Amino acid sequence: MTTLNINGRPQSVDADPSTPVLWALRDNLGLTGTKFGCGAAQCGACTVHLDGQAIRSCVTPISAVEGRRITTIEAVTAGQDKVGAAVHAAWVKHDVAQCGYCQSGQIMSATAFLKSLPRGKQPSAAEIDAAMAGNICRCGTYARIRAAVAEAARTLA
Repeated sequence: MTTLNINGRPQSVDADPSTPVLWALRDNLGLTGTKFGCGAAQCGACTVHLDGQAIRSCVTPISAVEGRRITTIEAVTAGQDKVGAAVHAAWVKHDVAQCGYCQSGQIMSATAFLKSLPRGKQPSAAEIDAAMAGNICRCGTYARIRAAVAEAARTLA
């Protein structure tokens, strides 16, 4: 049994310690907002926050995160996270999603990026592109993603 801190609450997971966080979230805890994409930490669909940093949950074993804070898309878009709420609103305003599959990972990466910036800093297009480079959008909505991240940054300033 492994105890994980998920979205601010302790959760017991009965799984092998080598089980990736992604599968503990989806299969053991029913938190299906985090998506499986490639299984090799290359596409970003499985992005969650670990102590505030974006990580790929498909390759991170639960044994490596015990006692640390894991935040999922469910918490970020629930309106309790100011940055997450701004990103989510910008996503809707800019009509970012097409198929939507990558969106939870995109939003998690964007939220972590904006939280890492000094208060009020407006990121350049190049900075946004660099921060979001680890997330693949099969529909190619990169221009809308960039616009939404910039919009969220302006909202938060």
